Amino acid sequence: MNLRSIFTAAASVAILAAVMPVAAQEFTARIGHLESDQQPRHKGLLMVAELVKERTAGAVEFQLFPAGQLGQAREMNEGVQLGVLEGTVSPAAFLAGFNPAVSILDVPYLYPADREQSSELRGGAFGQAVLDSFAPLGFTAVALWPNGRKDITSVSPIDSLEAFAGQRFRVMDSKVLIEQFTAVGASAISLPFGELYTALQTGVIDGQENALDTIVTMKFHEVQKHLLVSEHGANEDVVLFNPGWWQSLPEEHRKVIVEAFEEIRPKVEALKEAAQETALKVATDSGIDIKTLDDAGRAAFREAMYGPARDAYIAQAGAAGEAIVAVYESEYARIVGN
Repeated sequence: MNLRSIFTAAASVAILAAVMPVAAQEFTARIGHLESDQQPRHKGLLMVAELVKERTAGAVEFQLFPAGQLGQAREMNEGVQLGVLEGTVSPAAFLAGFNPAVSILDVPYLYPADREQSSELRGGAFGQAVLDSFAPLGFTAVALWPNGRKDITSVSPIDSLEAFAGQRFRVMDSKVLIEQFTAVGASAISLPFGELYTALQTGVIDGQENALDTIVTMKFHEVQKHLLVSEHGANEDVVLFNPGWWQSLPEEHRKVIVEAFEEIRPKVEALKEAAQETALKVATDSGIDIKTLDDAGRAAFREAMYGPARDAYIAQAGAAGEAIVAVYESEYARIVGN
């Protein structure tokens, strides 16, 4: 089933709902996403679905549709807005067209290396400010989930800030990500993901950024000689529900759902971290040059990249973005200490 089928069926569902009795206190949410059923996002959703069903005594059921069964990201996001789909878990990078304020999550070194500190940022006032930014746009956003951190590969050494000068890197279509590389003397080119391997292989670009498991799965390490484990970028998922469906739930069921997503979030992160470790071993065994930034290196990269990327974000997101940055910087100083 895809969203075209859902749109076609929506009218029939409405007619049937008018003439058929509905079981009291039963709520079903179809939740679509892009990852396979073997990846951390789906495994986490299975755990959430089980908790929600148990804690609402079966009154709320999540039906999960992985691997783009209900369409691509944009189709599912629009389906949630229109109410023909109850929920989706979408990469934040695919949501900027709907909500420019979410591009704060593109800013490099947004999260510290410490996972507990990062979790506190994600689950506190900063994370809530990002979630709240979706409300005026026809979404109820209930959680941010970590989906790995980005590292950098290149055909040339990239073990220092100076080494980036003159190199060309592929990024998603994001002014924030472009500015991230401009800040260290490199250039950034927006290319579709499907063209990336060939662009690396033919030298159209010098390097790219992605999570380690993506780098290995897509075999980028076979056409790149150097890997910098920089963990500079956060890959975040946003859990979205249709506001009409969400408001149809009793308050106690909404509370159960939010708490379940928060409870399972560390388990999803652990699954992703394990996948990253496995991918790093594959990359290491392949014989490519691998460097890992230490704390001093991370601090130097953050100092160079964060400010310009943040300013590009504010220029794009306006007052809403400026307000989110203010919350973030206050929370970062409180939690991290600098």
